[in-house]
Amino acid sequence: MKIHNRLNQIRVGYKSTTKQKIFSIVSAMMIGVILGLAAKLVDTPGINPIFDDIGGRLGIWVFVATLLSVFSYSPKLAAVKIFVFFGSMLTVNYAYTVVFLHFFPMREIVFWGMCAVVSPVCAYTMWYARGNGLFSYIVSALPITVLLSEGFELRHAYLPIHTHYYLIPLLMGIYLIIILVLLFIIPKNKIQLVVVLPIALILSLIMIYFNVLGRIFGGMNGVL
Repeated sequence: MKIHNRLNQIRVGYKSTTKQKIFSIVSAMMIGVILGLAAKLVDTPGINPIFDDIGGRLGIWVFVATLLSVFSYSPKLAAVKIFVFFGSMLTVNYAYTVVFLHFFPMREIVFWGMCAVVSPVCAYTMWYARGNGLFSYIVSALPITVLLSEGFELRHAYLPIHTHYYLIPLLMGIYLIIILVLLFIIPKNKIQLVVVLPIALILSLIMIYFNVLGRIFGGMNGVL
């Protein structure tokens, strides 16, 4: 109860009807299905590589999951929505791979399946980003930290085996746009915005220095 009361001091959930909850969950599932299928369809010859490069990295998924989480009615609903989102996205993505491409990437399925299992905890925590106090500031900075870290590593995105060097500035520009979107949408006021940005910058420098994304997602993410 003490923990629950403290969390309520940070942010209190909105009252929602069963119909609203079901609609919210189904919407998250449909978004997962559409994005999962789109990510696989753009991974084909003849498609502009910019789409594959976006879908094959963490950035777009962190961005969408963050928005779905923070704008949920409650932290519990955020956790359910994100689990459904990633579950539907991965199911469609790998079902397409197995059925149409006749390939069964066991290692990738297990790894991203484990990430999907952990995602509700992340979503539950992320919901408090639009709350009050230092905890909400730190939580708000986390997705921006990931985007800054991955965006910085894009300078090595096509070395040494790829040739689409011209896409690197464009990709960095896209990352900058989604970072700005999160910075202006998640914080509730200017004070939070001013605090969140330096926290994200410091955390991203730490992540880059210790190659955190590379250690966790090495071999599983297009940028690493």
